[in-house]
Amino acid sequence: MNRGESGSMEAASDSLDQEAIGWPRRTRAWQILREGLLGRGSRASKACIRELTSWARLAPAPASPSVRKVMASLQLFDGSVELNSDAPGNDESPIFLLSTGWRAGSTLLQRILMTDTGLLLWGEPLGEMVPVSRMTEMMTNFISERNLAEWRNQPSLDSGNLSKSWIANLYPPGESFRIGLRSVFDQWMGGPAREHGFARWGFKEVRVSAADAILLHWLYPKAKFLVISRHPYDCYRSHADAKWGQVYDRYPEVLIDSAAAFARHWNRLAVSWATLPAGFPIVSVKYEDLIDRKIDFRSMESWLGIKVDEDSALSKPVGGTATRSRLSWYERWIISHEAATGMRALGYTK
Repeated sequence: MNRGESGSMEAASDSLDQEAIGWPRRTRAWQILREGLLGRGSRASKACIRELTSWARLAPAPASPSVRKVMASLQLFDGSVELNSDAPGNDESPIFLLSTGWRAGSTLLQRILMTDTGLLLWGEPLGEMVPVSRMTEMMTNFISERNLAEWRNQPSLDSGNLSKSWIANLYPPGESFRIGLRSVFDQWMGGPAREHGFARWGFKEVRVSAADAILLHWLYPKAKFLVISRHPYDCYRSHADAKWGQVYDRYPEVLIDSAAAFARHWNRLAVSWATLPAGFPIVSVKYEDLIDRKIDFRSMESWLGIKVDEDSALSKPVGGTATRSRLSWYERWIISHEAATGMRALGYTK
């Protein structure tokens, strides 16, 4: 997993300068002061200022393609050259496990699914590069109306008169482009999985949105999608308490280094899932239900076409990071504002 940053709250406490007040380091008096009300209050106030300052300075989120725009662009693409639904590879059914950001339980669900020994789910492959999202951006408004018309009216490759025709804008068939784009995933992820004896493959990601899922479904019409969510308060508490290094939504432009940045990322993804068209092959899972064993795994495995042993995966805790029982008031306040729309969409209350 790509490591995240919680903010260096512990380091902030050290700014209560020991030498300035004339006490040697590590004395009993200093330890009492540092661990007492004065020390805790100093650290809390500095952490609060840091989070509020980060929120105030947070740059506007980069514009992301919407489900509607991606679907419209792909429809234009499909209309330019008829795609062959029986083309090789269209029967492949990868599993894409997606999440509303970090610490939402995606790795736990990944481990559960991979108790089926025939399935390999890669974990956030080159996540900071956001290759799927960049492909989605590429396919949104991918061509001007002028060039689209030229593509549709280009001379037949079987005409025998190409040397006497207007071929300045001569495009290969649309189906060939789709197969070529899909081959990136086939060769990058499917090939290594099969080489190691796995019949099925897919990946789990914490950055992929509903618009990206539309693109993946266009490439793999029989793909199955799972999306897991968790209350953003609990996600950020686990994330911040981990005290990881830096984590990026997109490297190097979008750094997740504060409650506001984390909540904005969570909200962007959470809101997107409510915009998928009816009938899209996706199942939503809540982390809270997963932990409480309220998930019908028999229905899930039947839908996915795999066989899982959830008790085996759930029997061994892996990756727990939260040390606090509750976020501070200012963290909750920031998150409740930045993630309000997504919280309503997914049924999480403040």
